[in-house]
Amino acid sequence: MKAKRFAAIDIGTVTCRLLVADVVDGSLDEHLRRVEITNLGQDVDKTGVLREDAIGRVSRTIAEYRSCIDALQPKGEPEIPVTALATSASRDAKNAQELIDELAKSRVSLCVIPGEREAALSFKGASSAYTGERLLVVDVGGGSTELVFGRGGEDPEFRHSFDIGCRRVTERFLPSDPPTAKELDAAAAWIRETMKPVVARALAEGCACDRVVAVAGTATSMVSIDSKMAVYDPAQVDGSFVSLETLKRIYAELASMPLAERERVVGLEPKRAPVIVAGALILQIVLELVGAPGFTVSESDILQGIIMDAAGL
Repeated sequence: MKAKRFAAIDIGTVTCRLLVADVVDGSLDEHLRRVEITNLGQDVDKTGVLREDAIGRVSRTIAEYRSCIDALQPKGEPEIPVTALATSASRDAKNAQELIDELAKSRVSLCVIPGEREAALSFKGASSAYTGERLLVVDVGGGSTELVFGRGGEDPEFRHSFDIGCRRVTERFLPSDPPTAKELDAAAAWIRETMKPVVARALAEGCACDRVVAVAGTATSMVSIDSKMAVYDPAQVDGSFVSLETLKRIYAELASMPLAERERVVGLEPKRAPVIVAGALILQIVLELVGAPGFTVSESDILQGIIMDAAGL
């Protein structure tokens, strides 16, 4: 079967990411990955609107991505299909149409998707390597966290999107630098109280997980920090197991540091330093609620899910 090329763009609360891949015989052959921390969701939890400078950052990044996609256009072939999706920050913002209009200037048609759709696409991408296993896929984003139970390679059995994300938690609960014990306790209590009844319902309905698969920047950062990666290596990160004990240790170390020190941690992208403590806290609570000993990190997530969906896989 002839390969067909697709492009996927994921515009989240913290990051803006691109994947260009060929689909052939049901598999993805990746050509290009890009990620930029654009912080689209800055102050959205408080104001309910996307800031003008944040829209500008994303718009410039998407213009660059459009150029990258065009450079990978096969000669004589139809234009590469581009699927661009926006998640939590754009869902919450009253002025999301301004972002949509800006990206149209780069020939990118943006769709703001609901949390349940985000969860399903994340599961499709992350579960593809674990066919038949009973999974819980966890996607900790900037504005929301998705929990999806199901068997790898099949449709989700249970999915829920929480308005709990690393930027939202940071802006709402962690104003001090470094955050105080009282602030961290308040954040943990809110996360736990919000998630606990939903997780309990999923378990009561028969959902189970032999493996927790975690995607996105918080999860991958735990591996790169623990391994002290001066240069991020996706091949080393993908499939790594992070124990709850290791997660708690890294969380405690990061939470005790002021931001300036966190920005210098080897293995941590400096622009992610402001929200990493909250991200690690969310992951920790999820593991505790389902009684899991740790999580497996997946480099396949909503981007792969978007392309698989576009290709009808």
